[in-house]
Amino acid sequence: MTRALVIGKFMPIHKGHVALIEFAATQADEVIVSMSFTPNDTIDPQLRFSWIKEIFKDSPNIVPSIIKDDFDDESIPLADRTSVWAATMRQVYPKIDIVVSSEAYGYPFAANLNATHISFDPERSKVPVSASLIRAKPFRYWDFIPAVVRPYFVKKICFYGSESTGKSFMAQKMAKRYHTEFVPEVARELITSNDFTEADIIKIGYAQIERINEKIKTANKILFCDTDTITTQIYSRHYLHTVPAVLFELEKQVQYDQYFLFDIDVPWVADHMRDLGSEREKMFEVFKNELDQRAISYQLVTGNYKQREIMISKCIDEMLTK
Repeated sequence: MTRALVIGKFMPIHKGHVALIEFAATQADEVIVSMSFTPNDTIDPQLRFSWIKEIFKDSPNIVPSIIKDDFDDESIPLADRTSVWAATMRQVYPKIDIVVSSEAYGYPFAANLNATHISFDPERSKVPVSASLIRAKPFRYWDFIPAVVRPYFVKKICFYGSESTGKSFMAQKMAKRYHTEFVPEVARELITSNDFTEADIIKIGYAQIERINEKIKTANKILFCDTDTITTQIYSRHYLHTVPAVLFELEKQVQYDQYFLFDIDVPWVADHMRDLGSEREKMFEVFKNELDQRAISYQLVTGNYKQREIMISKCIDEMLTK
């Protein structure tokens, strides 16, 4: 049995890494994919490791492993550095026969392991990308990011504000414009009037989070969300005169990259759920104050629907190219 080793931080794993690992699997009976991590990594190690396991879950000869990087010393020459690496690998893994890499460390590392080195696409001509490029500009290199990794980089946009300000319309409009997903106001699927219970509002809170987690998996760079958990809290306080503690815990589960606060300078449109038309100014201040109290920055959305679309699109375009 021959055993190959592929090492890296995989921060994040990208299609170049996947191609390298799949190539390594053609060169040996088993491939150990050793993901190193430190406490200061910018992407959570367990999340990164879960991506690797998910990508190769149907490849039994590819064995993901995770190792704390507390043995490297960047101040010493590469040959000596890789000698330290090799000593650690011998303690952790079975005998390694082949090292597969695209980096300059490959040859000395393999030599220190008494293994053969096989180079894979060192010029990155097959998959012209690196993890650092993806971290810096994920949307530019979106096509090189595996599907399981993409949700990490998706920007979550919250359309926020009181009733009848065009949030639902705009969420659908923007999702279509940017070829992505939107999360509707799930409360409208669960209740048919404002005569609801505390159990109902808790169910709404969980359902909203679940829908975000579902839609983010297939979102294309941007996910537009019509409402958030703060909104659920506001309506709970207004109609029930209480806010279940769990709603504050649910709020912590989703951090939005941009809030758009919709102003009330558009005509009121009544429906079976809207009954606060006479309190528009008051409710606008309630929504605004909740953001201010949390020090959440936001873009105020004003004007007619076309003006609002232009304003939001400009902000999103800047986000995509930043």
